[in-house]
Amino acid sequence: MLSLVGGSQRSLRTVFLLALVVLLLVGLLHVHVELFLPQIRAEVEGPPVTNIMFLKTHKTASSTVLNILYRFAEMHNLSVALPQGPDFHLGFPWLFVARYVEGALQAGPHPRPPRQFNIMCNHLRFNLPEVQKVMPKDTFYFSILRHPVAHLESSFTYFKDAAPAFRAARSLDAFLETPHRFYNASAGLRNAYARNGMWFDLGFDSDAPAEDVYVRARLAEVERRFQLVLIAEHFDESMVLLRRRLRWRLDDVVAFRLNARGQRSVARLSPPAQERALRWSALDWRLYLHFNRTFWARVHAELGPRRLSAEVERLRARRRELQALCLPPGALRSGASIADPQLRPYQSGAADILGYVLRPGLDNATLRLCQRMVTPEVQYMARLYSLQFPEKPPKKIPFLEH
Repeated sequence: MLSLVGGSQRSLRTVFLLALVVLLLVGLLHVHVELFLPQIRAEVEGPPVTNIMFLKTHKTASSTVLNILYRFAEMHNLSVALPQGPDFHLGFPWLFVARYVEGALQAGPHPRPPRQFNIMCNHLRFNLPEVQKVMPKDTFYFSILRHPVAHLESSFTYFKDAAPAFRAARSLDAFLETPHRFYNASAGLRNAYARNGMWFDLGFDSDAPAEDVYVRARLAEVERRFQLVLIAEHFDESMVLLRRRLRWRLDDVVAFRLNARGQRSVARLSPPAQERALRWSALDWRLYLHFNRTFWARVHAELGPRRLSAEVERLRARRRELQALCLPPGALRSGASIADPQLRPYQSGAADILGYVLRPGLDNATLRLCQRMVTPEVQYMARLYSLQFPEKPPKKIPFLEH
């Protein structure tokens, strides 16, 4: 009897000591509790989201996001709110109205509400009441932002000939030294690219004073409408979170970088010039700071560091596989040198916009997949327009007709 009691006590001591060792190891090594739990899927269960409004802000990696949305729409036979007639934007830089969408206003003897679409993603200046006329009530709204210094540098290069404020300035440094020498608010919408461009795209006044009460009210307005705001500097992390919110497959959000500039047309601003850029685009700076914080708060709340890292690596690994499948060595090159007009990107201002050539000898199915991933936005939009409105004249792309 005594031996049985002693054996039980020794067993209890052994179990206690083992449990204590495990707890100490967990504490010392900072082992995450997820290691001891069943793995939770990164995806949220349910059908994929198909009603989507993407506010395509300028010079923020938005062309790559547009390609993702166009591919998804084409693969799933979804309707896209496309610019009417020969246009390529949805009325930008004017505030959006429903009549800018091809087929939105339905003809007939009696007034009828505008037709609604699954996806809206072309450039427009946001105007919620008009957007709601052509998008369903359950639409998922999202957008993307970029650090204002990089955003302004890219805008200066790309819109050098389009914005009056940029034309006479020999460089962005020179512009930022005395911006009001070049920038005249009376030029109105023609200078939309020259100051607080992302703030302008959201439908706000880009010349408004960056007063705290005004800025906070506008930020709250964006928070109420947009379920997600992505960050261009963290594009892969953004795609992981977007995929989770939309309940899409991994391949749906894998993309090659589009509308990027060659290094020879990228300028590096000095630290003093960067400070001047942030003061000049103070509204964009407040916008970016706020939504950079909210983005990372959402990432950590919904995924956590370990799962985020794993999902980002999955995304990058799949991108590498598709690059090896679709692209030969040296596939990314100056857009002007690309012979295939359907793959040649539009060149703007002083920017050298890069494009892709495809690996030769691809079978038909693989060729279609790869073509979709590297088709520039103008050509892709024109193709979708012809598919969606075969009874209308196809869009003419002037820079491909020379």
